[in-house]
Amino acid sequence: MQRSAVVVTLLSTIVLTLAGCGGRVEDTRPGQPVKHRQEAFKALLRAFEPVGLMLHDGAFDAERLAKLNEALAAARDVPFGYFAPDTDYPPSKSRPEVWSQPEKWQAARQRFVAATDALKAAGDADAAQKAYDEARASCKACHDAFRQR
Repeated sequence: MQRSAVVVTLLSTIVLTLAGCGGRVEDTRPGQPVKHRQEAFKALLRAFEPVGLMLHDGAFDAERLAKLNEALAAARDVPFGYFAPDTDYPPSKSRPEVWSQPEKWQAARQRFVAATDALKAAGDADAAQKAYDEARASCKACHDAFRQR
């Protein structure tokens, strides 16, 4: 009986220890650049999603699109300022290729910028949908090439 109590205690300790290992990694570096980068990408997504919802619902409104594009323009460049060479550490989900292939990285970024510029210039629902789809595709391509899963 004594032995089973020890085994249960030992197993409980192991389970609780392992459960604590699965937690989220915090950015503890000065200035927290990875944390700020992740927050900036979330803000960018919050600016981008309403455009897609408007287009998906078939409720194109040029005035509303202009306002949404203002928010998108304000958010689109912010994350990229946090990709300093010394920011490739957990909790970063960036692949090393961001830093080892800077030309490819910048080309992916420019594809996104061009697509959001086209979205800003879109004067009708069809042009807006085409530009939105291109911006969305640029996000996916960048994630596929430069983001760890």
